[in-house]
Amino acid sequence: MPYHQPAEWMPHDAVWIGFPSDASLWLEDLEPAQAEVVAFAKAVAAQGEGEKVYLVAAHKEAADQAVKMAGSDIEVICHPFGDIWLRDNAPLFVKEGDKKALALFRFNGWGGKYNLDGDQTIGRDLAKDTALPVLEKNWVLEGGSIDGDGHGLVVTTEECLLNPNRNPELSRGDIARHLRNDLGYDRVLWLRKGLHNDHTDGHVDNLARFVGENHLVVPIATDQDDPNREVYDQAAQIATEFGVKVTRIPSTGRITIDDEVVPASYMNFYIGNKVVVVPVYGAKNDSAIVQAFEALFPSRKVVALPAGHILTGGGSFHCISQQWPA
Repeated sequence: MPYHQPAEWMPHDAVWIGFPSDASLWLEDLEPAQAEVVAFAKAVAAQGEGEKVYLVAAHKEAADQAVKMAGSDIEVICHPFGDIWLRDNAPLFVKEGDKKALALFRFNGWGGKYNLDGDQTIGRDLAKDTALPVLEKNWVLEGGSIDGDGHGLVVTTEECLLNPNRNPELSRGDIARHLRNDLGYDRVLWLRKGLHNDHTDGHVDNLARFVGENHLVVPIATDQDDPNREVYDQAAQIATEFGVKVTRIPSTGRITIDDEVVPASYMNFYIGNKVVVVPVYGAKNDSAIVQAFEALFPSRKVVALPAGHILTGGGSFHCISQQWPA
């Protein structure tokens, strides 16, 4: 059996969570974003069930702050990084039978948009902490650009994986072969575009997520002014025609910061061993989304936590985390 990436709902040993560390990046949102990240970490740690939580800080000052805020159930580790988006710049865990390894892909700052010191090295630094074998992959891939169902099916967007700012020398077929050889995916569900104003060029973890084998969740707009109404409907149609079971749940609707539409999404949730942590934004569908996730994950506790300050950096709970499969 080749190496493959387990589904996120499979048991975890641990999770890395990035801790906002750079005041020049986060400005007045630094401390509120730190509080939101710690609340997320505590929600995962509180469930126990063998999932150890590591907060990753970029320098000693931030690590000291993380220790002060997090408490004794959460371990703080320190490695230099540009910013907290460990879903993208950390390695991806893969398994082959009982063996585990780390797939380390190239990272180019989301197509050269944000080249920050440390983002090229954080993956290797974190890999050393695990003492697992590292499998070097010579192509650009961010973890947030794909989502798998644990049974050979992966969903992604053409906007991201076929973007010439990532791997201009690779065709659609080349990328499909890489996904099969490097992560064990033998089927690719290609959606078209991601969310409006998403600087990642359409990461699928903001658009559509697997919650079971061949079972995809896609938002549905409940307001006429939702900037992603057509994107959601197109994604659901493509997935349905592909043969995937699609469940529609309410979207966040139109969320703005300083009058600019931002890519807020309930899809940026994290699946822990006994908890699902869903970001909320003070939107009218926040209450309804909890009920929707409780129906999707009846054996897990659903926790909705504010993530508006993390969103000022461009992402949410899924973007800042990377789970270790058991």
